[in-house]
Amino acid sequence: MSIIDSHAHYEHQRFDSDRDALIKALPSLGVDAMINVGCDIPSSEASVELAEAYTYVYATAGVHPHEAKTLCEKGLQTIAKLCTHEKVVALGEIGLDFHYDFSPRDVQREWFKRQLTLAHEINMPVVIHSRDAHQETFEIIKASPVRRGVIHSFSGDAALAVDYINLGFHIGISGVVTFDKTNTLQTAVAAIPMSHILMETDAPYLTPAPFRGKRNESQYLSYVAEAIAKIKGETAEAVCAQTSANTKNLFQF
Repeated sequence: MSIIDSHAHYEHQRFDSDRDALIKALPSLGVDAMINVGCDIPSSEASVELAEAYTYVYATAGVHPHEAKTLCEKGLQTIAKLCTHEKVVALGEIGLDFHYDFSPRDVQREWFKRQLTLAHEINMPVVIHSRDAHQETFEIIKASPVRRGVIHSFSGDAALAVDYINLGFHIGISGVVTFDKTNTLQTAVAAIPMSHILMETDAPYLTPAPFRGKRNESQYLSYVAEAIAKIKGETAEAVCAQTSANTKNLFQF
């Protein structure tokens, strides 16, 4: 199977011992491309460095809601500059996280809106993080002019997925779809047209069954493909082909 991992974090310290060997091995493991996603200024810069080092690696730049409290005008200017790099394909990940509240909610909202505005100004798609903030995330995006992006590791229901698709967004499906007791997500996947699904690892997180609890890696997306295929009545190969095409179309590489 030919796979594209639309969302990973190989700059994470859990890859420090074998990062180069692992990324070099990806093509031989069936992974044609990988997008390394920034969560703050340092990880965005590290993502660009990885994209420069490997032809099949791309990057995003943005500040995650956990780190929104660290963002300032100068930081926003840095994100804008990083987004001009030829290997940066989106602004993100950005959004709201009311599960952990590592940044105050009003601060999360402010910098989410500001980064959406920047994405529109520079004509970039966005990578959206939303946890325990489904409706508010949707309403903020709907009120913005941004109509291109992906809802990362989608965890909402089928109705919300359709609402996002109607706005012009794609839906990112991670290893969570392989877990037991994820009927809401599986029902949502059934409702999402294949033309709007992206596959992602969120590596090193969200490792699919049967490797749950271990470090996630891009080649494990084959298990996500198999889970989606079972829900959609497709072959895993067809799922990989369609989601890869969707990723290339959204991020323009």
